[in-house]
Amino acid sequence: MSEQHIKLPEGSIEKTTTTLNLGPTHPATHGVMQNILELDGERIVSTEQTIGYIHRAFEKIAERRPLYQITPLTDRLNYCSSPLNNMGWHMTCEKLLGVQTPKRVDYLRIIVMELARIADHLICNSIVGVDSGAFTGFLYVMQYRELIYEIYEEVCGSRLTTNIGRIGGFERNFNDIAFRKIEKFLDEYPAVLKEFENLFNRNRIFMDRLIGAGPISAERALNYGFTGPNLRAAGVDYDLRVHNPYCSYEDFDFTIPVGTTGDCYDRFLVRNEEMWQSMNIIRQAMDKLKQFKGAEAEVYHADVPEYYLPEKKDVYTKMEALIWHFKIIMGEIDMPKGEVFHSIEAANGELGYYLISDGGRTPARLHFRRPCFIYYQAYEELTKGAMLSDAVIVMSSLNLIAGEMDA
Repeated sequence: MSEQHIKLPEGSIEKTTTTLNLGPTHPATHGVMQNILELDGERIVSTEQTIGYIHRAFEKIAERRPLYQITPLTDRLNYCSSPLNNMGWHMTCEKLLGVQTPKRVDYLRIIVMELARIADHLICNSIVGVDSGAFTGFLYVMQYRELIYEIYEEVCGSRLTTNIGRIGGFERNFNDIAFRKIEKFLDEYPAVLKEFENLFNRNRIFMDRLIGAGPISAERALNYGFTGPNLRAAGVDYDLRVHNPYCSYEDFDFTIPVGTTGDCYDRFLVRNEEMWQSMNIIRQAMDKLKQFKGAEAEVYHADVPEYYLPEKKDVYTKMEALIWHFKIIMGEIDMPKGEVFHSIEAANGELGYYLISDGGRTPARLHFRRPCFIYYQAYEELTKGAMLSDAVIVMSSLNLIAGEMDA
């Protein structure tokens, strides 16, 4: 922390501002990123944001990796909802390769993606509570993030960084335990979420901390390139699942929640309502899965043998399967030439992958369109003139994930 003097016109009283270094390892920054705040008392005069402390260079690493070896990199963007990153990447690959996935695969993917959305919003909103001094709500809902992770574990064997799915579908069909755990979650979480809302939505202390903090107009949000809950909180009902459907989202009925002021409270309410809508979508997907009978009910991937990994039992017992497994993983199959962009409605907003192939075995160029990177640019505007205590709550409500900024 340091002090600096502001020179004012002759005859005026000289004022002193304080420079406060918030981060890069402060627990309230939710990641390794730095905010240099210039303070007049407790009022924020200006801020300067710095990222790059994670030093990962994923986009350049991806240019030396075959498609399947890039999937674990996408896990580590927004690690609070990594299955969404995985699915978006696989859909981008499928767009380049011309792969059409079966409806059942789409519905299974939607279940996993909406569970990931709930997990992400659950973390964001409960930590908004923690950062405003209310820890109880965090304890109530965090056990249900654990249940979501148990569902991931049944589907792919992993929990946080899942590496879930394959180009064309999934590694294996969902088992009965996975479906039972999904049903358990759908049965139990609504009551917990309702209690969470009762704790916060009309809580006077919580409302006073959030209402009016970090507001942004629809016009300014669009100018910055906001998407997702942060844009919808400003009053713009833009959702890729509706406006540019992918993965058969056009088969589902759901509401796009929007706010009015774009402040921290609106962002909190929008994410809460999106959890209700996600549960509605999962229920619809579970019902739609019941239409598949016999052999159709066993479909969990597209017919794309050049890029779909053989089953493990075949890899262990058949030479041909072992060879193909090696060729796919080690990237010994040339991709078609092409240039594609595919984006999905991730939990934090529009997550896009811009992939250029020159016909080789690795991307010639790969760019990640990370929503957090865009939100962070608006941080100074959202906090200028606010109190020091608002610096943390604005960061929380934007759901800034350092891993997503530092690709």
